[in-house]
Amino acid sequence: MLAMPEVNHIKKLRNEKSLSINAIVKRTGFSWETVKKYADEDQLPSEVIPKKRGMMYEEKWGEIVSDWLLEDYALKKKLRRNNKIIFQQLKELGFPGSYRTVCNFIAEWREKLMEDGETFKEEYDRLTHPPAEAQIDFGVTEAIQDGKVKDIHCLIMSMPYSNGGFTVPLPGENQQCFLEGLKLLFSQLGRVPRKLRIDNLPAAVVRARGKHGETVFTEGFLKFASHYGFEPQACNSRKGNEKGHVENKVGYVRYNFFTPSPVIRDLDHLEEMLIQKSKEDHERKHYKKGEPIKDLIEEEKKYCLALPENDYPVFSKQTVSANKYGEVLIDSEPIHIPTSYHYSQLYVITYWDSYKVISPNGEVLGEGPRPYMNKTRELPWASILRMWKRKPRSVSHSRYFNYLPGRITSYLSIESPELQKERIEWLMGLIVTYSMNEIDERFYELLPTKDYPSSEFGSHPYEVNWNMYDSLRPTELASEGKANIHE
Repeated sequence: MLAMPEVNHIKKLRNEKSLSINAIVKRTGFSWETVKKYADEDQLPSEVIPKKRGMMYEEKWGEIVSDWLLEDYALKKKLRRNNKIIFQQLKELGFPGSYRTVCNFIAEWREKLMEDGETFKEEYDRLTHPPAEAQIDFGVTEAIQDGKVKDIHCLIMSMPYSNGGFTVPLPGENQQCFLEGLKLLFSQLGRVPRKLRIDNLPAAVVRARGKHGETVFTEGFLKFASHYGFEPQACNSRKGNEKGHVENKVGYVRYNFFTPSPVIRDLDHLEEMLIQKSKEDHERKHYKKGEPIKDLIEEEKKYCLALPENDYPVFSKQTVSANKYGEVLIDSEPIHIPTSYHYSQLYVITYWDSYKVISPNGEVLGEGPRPYMNKTRELPWASILRMWKRKPRSVSHSRYFNYLPGRITSYLSIESPELQKERIEWLMGLIVTYSMNEIDERFYELLPTKDYPSSEFGSHPYEVNWNMYDSLRPTELASEGKANIHE
């Protein structure tokens, strides 16, 4: 390449002196090709992008090795392939290169993407989030089970990078529920986030981070985190904005998945519903990146940890004593355990949903669901019925109409506002004494006489069809049998 004064001299001889290329060659001593290039061609600057060459970059081999390295990054170090194994597997696929070529590519890949050979470089803008980091929080909402309100503690995991969210319904927020919920969330994701940011939950944090100290986590949570391999991160005290993404996700789940309150059979049924709703929600596009959330989740999973081979058992064991009535306190509630008063000391093993009481000899003395599993509260039917009485036409459109038991639903499903108002008043009189489920169970017993037998609800369950009875007896004894029965 010539210097600019020499280039300008050639152009001046060509354009101003009108010399031929051969004449300029004689004067300058440069080659004919060089003179021709600078005399007649425009020397415009061009953007040169260097392109790596070689079989690892121009063929499929580099892409294969990159996929393997990302895949192994999700595993524990002892399970990852080393350079020699990677080279051997490439040779089995027909790789024509040398071992040194593979080693150089791996070293360059790690230098480019990894900070210390173990963790990915976090070269992200201030307002973006790195992949494989999750935020966790509880949100309390409610569902309808057996006509009653059941408080649901939803453990929600949000992935800020992809804006994905996963939800698990739980009966409480103790350590067993928290850890079991995390297991279920990891299972839904199919991977384990590398970092988990949590609030100062009592189930995980003994002492929150102060001005002069670090967060102290519970021993059970640290063992759980060690088994799954993630790094727990706690927010500072009264700094909910440090996990603002999951705070927003809690509200999103509450208003989109629990409004109105769903009717459920049990927590397993609700979990299935929430998994389906999450899958449907992941179909929408990311608010900023414009790609479907489900695709971003799949991309993010490449940076996450693999699930461990062995499941982590979540339980708590403590020693208790029974009182003179043979009762043991479980979740602050006395539960009768037969023969428990024979032992001075007992063991109680509590899981997230159940308990076992064991004698010192290892005999299971009692087991069952934890008390909070069956804890419900009545809907405010008295005020709801008063509202319906004022506007009987709104009954079938009310959010509470679907929470009525079956017989009462049919009883109120009529078009006449006057008759509907009369039946609402009948329910208002009974709800003072009975629950709505009790009214449904004793429906025909409590129903006004004028309303049965009726084609609306079918015959009274104790109404006898004598014609059918007579058809089952000999003709000559039919009338006699009927008379005897009446007597």
